[in-house]
Amino acid sequence: MKTIAIIGASADHSKFGNIAVRAFLKQGYTVFPVNPKWSQIEGLPVFKSIADLPVRPNLISVYLPPPVLLKVLPAIAARGCDEFWLNPGTESDEVLAEAERLGLNVIQACSIVGVGLSPEEV
Repeated sequence: MKTIAIIGASADHSKFGNIAVRAFLKQGYTVFPVNPKWSQIEGLPVFKSIADLPVRPNLISVYLPPPVLLKVLPAIAARGCDEFWLNPGTESDEVLAEAERLGLNVIQACSIVGVGLSPEEV
């Protein structure tokens, strides 16, 4: 089973955090949206934090600004994943250094493109 947690998922169709949810669903992934502000996104239950997920995801894709991401990196590392995707706008020198220190397998790229789609076609 292919699983992904999308941290910073959104119910707003214009946001990349929503486009990513739809893109990964379209590609057959089991998607776990994570955002404390929403209860449902694209018909899926939303988890308040990465620690609340029922399984360790294969991938984690992040849509958070660096100052917010720095605060949740320890929880992400504790949960674990095979690939940790930092989408454009989420990375900073500090985030990269901390993610490396925590042992995360960082990929700096758009996860939507990484799954084989362009945001415009989702």
